[in-house]
Amino acid sequence: MGLRITRVPDMIRNMRVAYRTAAPLAATLGLAALAWVVTVRQMHSMDMGVATQLGSFAFFVALWAAMMAAMMLPGLVPAVLRRGRSTGPVRAVVPFVASYLLVWTLVGALLYALYRPHGTTTAGLVVIAAGLYELTRLKQHCRRCCRARARSGGGGGFEFGLYCVGSSIGLMVMLVALGVMSVAWMLVIAALVFVQKLLRAKPAIDVPVALAIVAFGILIITTPGSVPGLMPPI
Repeated sequence: MGLRITRVPDMIRNMRVAYRTAAPLAATLGLAALAWVVTVRQMHSMDMGVATQLGSFAFFVALWAAMMAAMMLPGLVPAVLRRGRSTGPVRAVVPFVASYLLVWTLVGALLYALYRPHGTTTAGLVVIAAGLYELTRLKQHCRRCCRARARSGGGGGFEFGLYCVGSSIGLMVMLVALGVMSVAWMLVIAALVFVQKLLRAKPAIDVPVALAIVAFGILIITTPGSVPGLMPPI
């Protein structure tokens, strides 16, 4: 009887641990999946390459927030899980994710103010600048801090978001330059951001990637017709 009684608290404790792991994981990935659905539906027939119009401020900021949830939340999972285990899924995870997405929403508002439909030369120059930014100390510092917080779950969501912006802003601006309403480019950039957020920086990989981005920018300037989806359909 005594053995059975001592097992009950252990079972309750294990159930709490499982809940603190499963609930934030399901909520984060579920929100990311929902954001992808909303984003793809809203962006349907809006991709005009470098000539894409953003629409109204409210429409774009709401869509941008959904885009960031779709692209960024999968890489946030390790931090969310650690926070959920330590302080509970609701009390820790909801403010953390909300403040993280708020940072990216503010970035979207700034991009809206600066954005103009542009030509392929401008797009190519932006892509080249994005590739060069990948080689800067600021990029590397922000990437290390972003990765460390993703693994530890430490710090607030706003601080985490700022480091993530510093790490990924070049790639995000590249997305805007190539076609902000392009699902294909969203997938490419989201994959790069996810890998960089979770994996340790390695010059043997990161430098060739950065140089490839620069070369891609040069290709856009010299032969824009060779890049699918860059030019608006006639």
